[in-house]
Amino acid sequence: MTDISYESLVEKALLNVVRDALDYAAQNGLGDANHFYISFKTQHPDVVLSDRMKASYPDEMTIVLQHEFSHLEIDDNGFSVTLSFGNIPERITVPFAAITRFADPYAQFGLSFKPEVATAPKPKKKEKTEKPAKDEKTENVVSLSAFRKKK
Repeated sequence: MTDISYESLVEKALLNVVRDALDYAAQNGLGDANHFYISFKTQHPDVVLSDRMKASYPDEMTIVLQHEFSHLEIDDNGFSVTLSFGNIPERITVPFAAITRFADPYAQFGLSFKPEVATAPKPKKKEKTEKPAKDEKTENVVSLSAFRKKK
């Protein structure tokens, strides 16, 4: 019998929130207030970026969906959008599995994710036999405080 991976279940549910927010924006547009900051791992194998953008953002990239975006399309695995970088339109495809952060500052809402990106294997380290300290277990907590407005 395997253990239930609650962390995986929660991450999947929160990625559905991102998908639904993007789908809403694709169907209805974004008003003057809402805007999305989306950070993602550019090394994810299903990310589609031009060579120029990959060279500029070799690890992670943040895009902003606000006023000037077009052709926002969402499917079960991710989204595609056309944005302008230096007055050059770029079509970007981002799988949900590559997203590291999603925020809507106007709504004071934000999420962080830990995507698994296939990269070259790292050298193996000796396994630890001791249990992690209690304060190390907080890495599973999603903190929204970074996206809240300061009073």
